[in-house]
Amino acid sequence: MLYIIPMIRKKTADKMSHNCLPLIFGEVLFDCFPDGREELGGAPFNVAWNLQAFGIPPLLVSRVGDDELGRHIKDKMRSWDMTTCCLQLDSSYPTGKVHIELTNGEPQFTILPDQAYDHISPLNKTLQNEPAFLYHGSLALRDATSSETLSRLKREYKCPVFVDVNLRTPWWNAARVYATAEDATWLKLNEYELDSLLPGQQNLELRCRQILERFNLDAVFVTLGEKGAVALNRDNHMYSTKPQQNVVIMDTVGAGDAFSSVLLLGLMNDWPLDTTMHRAQEFASAVVGQRGAITLEKKFYQTFSKKWQLQ
Repeated sequence: MLYIIPMIRKKTADKMSHNCLPLIFGEVLFDCFPDGREELGGAPFNVAWNLQAFGIPPLLVSRVGDDELGRHIKDKMRSWDMTTCCLQLDSSYPTGKVHIELTNGEPQFTILPDQAYDHISPLNKTLQNEPAFLYHGSLALRDATSSETLSRLKREYKCPVFVDVNLRTPWWNAARVYATAEDATWLKLNEYELDSLLPGQQNLELRCRQILERFNLDAVFVTLGEKGAVALNRDNHMYSTKPQQNVVIMDTVGAGDAFSSVLLLGLMNDWPLDTTMHRAQEFASAVVGQRGAITLEKKFYQTFSKKWQLQ
């Protein structure tokens, strides 16, 4: 059952301008795999990385430790032409890590407590322009410091908000997720997360409609793994997409973040929602064919940019 929270009015999205940069808030960390690999990750970082590759420079608001991993993150961002002006350095807490086990190709996460991204401070200066949108997940809100910083950003900038639900046990509770959804213009979650928030219901379209209406959203997006994804917008139009057959799967880490990245790209470029959904699925299907959530290969992104006729 949904918690009853007073309905509020929020910023809905008009056509967004490329002159306004998106604000991406939350964790940047290293995904640590059983074979010893340590790959850059964190949903907000992955989304920011992908947007940069597609020609939408983001402002990533995050925090890393004053350690070797933190310096590596800053170097990688600079090599990708990403600004580090909102990447904070922490002398007390380490750069974030997540230990990942792959079970039947699906990632299982062990997220370490008290990482640098839990302690994101307010920005030390006001942004020159209103952001095109604010993107954030739910993991970085587990600590009061980062949570309050995000609340402050929402008070200062009245831009549309894209909430990417990331339920990671034991770092979430339903009441907090519902409160976060109250601020959202768009909400994206996966099938497991939908079942966790609305248990005991089978009808996917009905649950999407309940969430859309309850939180006064422009659209809700639900990813369904190998079954694709669906979206419902405020005009009551339901859209669906499925991956092509014979998709090669290396691992699924970052697939949801890839999907979110292209959803945001479509919103920025005012693509029709059905076009956006199909392109998001296409990109996510390509990402699962490689190791890790992101790649340094610019040609990987250029293939899609050329196909989608991005400037």
